[in-house]
Amino acid sequence: QVQLVESGGGLVQPGGSLRLSCAASGSIFSIRVMGWYRQPPGKQRELVAHILSGGSTNYADSVKGRFTISRDNAKNTVYLQMNSLKPEDTAVYFCNVQMGFPDVYTYWGQGTQVTVSS
Repeated sequence: QVQLVESGGGLVQPGGSLRLSCAASGSIFSIRVMGWYRQPPGKQRELVAHILSGGSTNYADSVKGRFTISRDNAKNTVYLQMNSLKPEDTAVYFCNVQMGFPDVYTYWGQGTQVTVSS
C-alpha cells in the first residue's frame, strides 16, 4: 500500500503565498511522476504541475510564472510553492504519484483546501 499525506493548505489573501507538501510512504518503488492537480468548486479536476523523475517539469498555463514544483527524491516528497495567489486558484489540491515499471500505478492524496480570499 501507498499513502500520500498532504499538508500546507489554508486561507490566504490575494497576492499571498502558500507551500504545499506531499509525502509518499509505504510500498514505494520506481516513482516516475509526482504532481499536483486541483478541483475548483463545481469544476473538473485539472493538472496544475508535474515533475518527472529526471527533474523535467510541466505547468498549466494559468500558473506558469507563479507556481513552482519541486521534489526531494530521498524523502519521496513533492512540493508546490504557490506565489501571487489569485481568487481563481481557490480549489482542493490533490497530490498525484505515478510509479512502477512496466505497469504504472497511480495514487492520489486526500486533498487539501486552498482558499484565496480577502
